[in-house]
Amino acid sequence: MPLTYTPPVHVSQHWQVAKPAAQGRRGMVASQSRDAAEAGIAILEAGGNAADAAVGMAFALAAMEPWNSGLGGIGFAQVAAPGGPAETIDFGPVSPAGLDAKDFPTTGRMKQDLFAWPEVVGDRNIHGPMSFVIPSSVAGYALLHEKRGRLPARDVLAPAVALAKRGLAQDWFTTLKIANAASTLKLYAESARIYLPGGLPPVAPYQGTPGFFQLGNLAATLERLQSAGFRDFYEGEIAASIAADVKAMGGVLSAADLAGCRPRVLPAVAVPWRGRTLHLSNGLTATPTFRRVMELMEGADWSGTEPGTAWHFAFAKAMQAAYAERLEGLGDAEPKGADSCTTHLTVCDADGMMVAMTTTLLSSMGSRVVLPGSGVLMNNGVMWFDPRTGSPNQIGPNKRPLTNMSPVLVSDGVGVPEMALGASGGRRILAAVFQTLALVAGFGMDAEAAAHFPRIDVSGPEGATADRRLPQATLDALAAMGPLEVVEHAVLPVNFACPNLIRIAPDGTRQGITDVMSPWSAALAQG
Repeated sequence: MPLTYTPPVHVSQHWQVAKPAAQGRRGMVASQSRDAAEAGIAILEAGGNAADAAVGMAFALAAMEPWNSGLGGIGFAQVAAPGGPAETIDFGPVSPAGLDAKDFPTTGRMKQDLFAWPEVVGDRNIHGPMSFVIPSSVAGYALLHEKRGRLPARDVLAPAVALAKRGLAQDWFTTLKIANAASTLKLYAESARIYLPGGLPPVAPYQGTPGFFQLGNLAATLERLQSAGFRDFYEGEIAASIAADVKAMGGVLSAADLAGCRPRVLPAVAVPWRGRTLHLSNGLTATPTFRRVMELMEGADWSGTEPGTAWHFAFAKAMQAAYAERLEGLGDAEPKGADSCTTHLTVCDADGMMVAMTTTLLSSMGSRVVLPGSGVLMNNGVMWFDPRTGSPNQIGPNKRPLTNMSPVLVSDGVGVPEMALGASGGRRILAAVFQTLALVAGFGMDAEAAAHFPRIDVSGPEGATADRRLPQATLDALAAMGPLEVVEHAVLPVNFACPNLIRIAPDGTRQGITDVMSPWSAALAQG
């Protein structure tokens, strides 16, 4: 009788990956780049506090994780210290004054691969000089440093300068990230020169230790910020260079847009939750949807030491309902499945100040445009806006689009900060942050166990994605409620958001953890 063979489901990773948590009693940092985490620890050891370390890490990430964030990006940060209020530093996206919807004609087709709205001619809202919103990251970092930091700005920037001068690691992960964006990086001269030498992504040597390569004029720009101050990015030599490069490329971001860039300090949104207070981000973030999920999950089964089938079913239903309300009432934010490559970092210091910061270029490599004069890789924030007329997120001047970022601080029953967390991953952020919070604060897991626990993702009004490691009963229950994709939690494809977390236990012990499948990420404790 002939053999009948059905090929099995292909699995990319035939291994079990574990990532250690960090433990300590002083400062602690968590980042998607260990190099940036090391910079944060160095700043704490030099006498800096959590705000100094967070700012220094954010600048370091511009050189160490350029596809996710940088000087050309935007973001939100949460900060709180014992005895003080929790605040949001809002340096979210704002469109240039010259942005006009008529400059983004549509083709008549829907963008089926990444977007839930009409395709724009030439994808000019996705990459290139017309896709820039005002780069507010430097201003946001500066405001956090001004309000809460204590070290001189020169010292806070020192690790980033040193890392930029050393260069970006030329290892396999760098090759992977650059290759993913190579088809558009090649369209822009400085981007291609840096990231595609000889027309191809740089590769690590077959054996031995990977080397490093320079990111254009980025190191010089960071040094200029050391000497001239942060506002030089908006009103000085760096600003003039940015404006000149953008104008030469045909973009609308102007010197006036840069000079007018002002981030905001807002009170965090305090919401009681299961004996604690969550301090959610103010501004146009995922907070309204997060609060709705909190409400819908109050009646879920919170018994036991880990979530079971009933909890996952309730969570999937809550996420679907919350997203249906979000998309109907607020407009789309980031299309499901888009290659959003945000970063998140978390810091606490020995005195108990905590910072949770999410910052982004939006897409992987943002606009894919490196400005030659400054070495700044620019965001593609115009992608947040809907090309259709009449939508809440319609393309237009001086507008703030809705985003999905969700940095969170948690305080105990007497108001002392005890946890900080967040994630990268576009519309997948909310599900990851809520589940991580639920595992640690709701079910009582330690941070390391929570990071290794399989999750689900729900990023829209219907359907779900589930880690194949979940029990079959849970997968069956999720499949019964609608379309279900069972996937690996892998390096690539990136099927789930990448959370990290720091928790301060009642005895003062700190525990930190980062996303298990992010190869570069690490949580580190101050010695």
